[in-house]
Amino acid sequence: MYPDERVARFVEENFIPVRVHVREQADEFKRLGARYSAQWTPTILVLDPEGVERHRIEGFLPAGDLIAQLALGLGHSAFARGDFAGAERRFREVAERHGDSEAGAEALYWAGVSRYKATNDAAALAETAQRFRERYQDTSWAKKASVWGG
Repeated sequence: MYPDERVARFVEENFIPVRVHVREQADEFKRLGARYSAQWTPTILVLDPEGVERHRIEGFLPAGDLIAQLALGLGHSAFARGDFAGAERRFREVAERHGDSEAGAEALYWAGVSRYKATNDAAALAETAQRFRERYQDTSWAKKASVWGG
């Protein structure tokens, strides 16, 4: 399904993949495309067990960036389940392993939010804001974190 072995392994270890081909499975593609508002291919969705979308990836990404986005999806799924410690761990892994990707800034933001949700300690947000002053300063995620002081 994925030509890059790293992507294939990551997907196999973390997801139950479902692929719907736009031409070969046109009816199913149309049905699922309407249900999930898929407007472009490829569209990769990270869904929870109830079929609720937790993360969306639209368009082609190189292997490293795709793995980072898929890992973000795991973090968002844990967050939605209320597993804030697990979400923080997932997001921190993305920030550390894929810090130079676009996913790095988003992961840093959500790691701080996850820690705050787990502890109710606003220091988690202030520390995250401080980290944004050191890295990712020009991102929308840094702007979102700017209100946390620090």
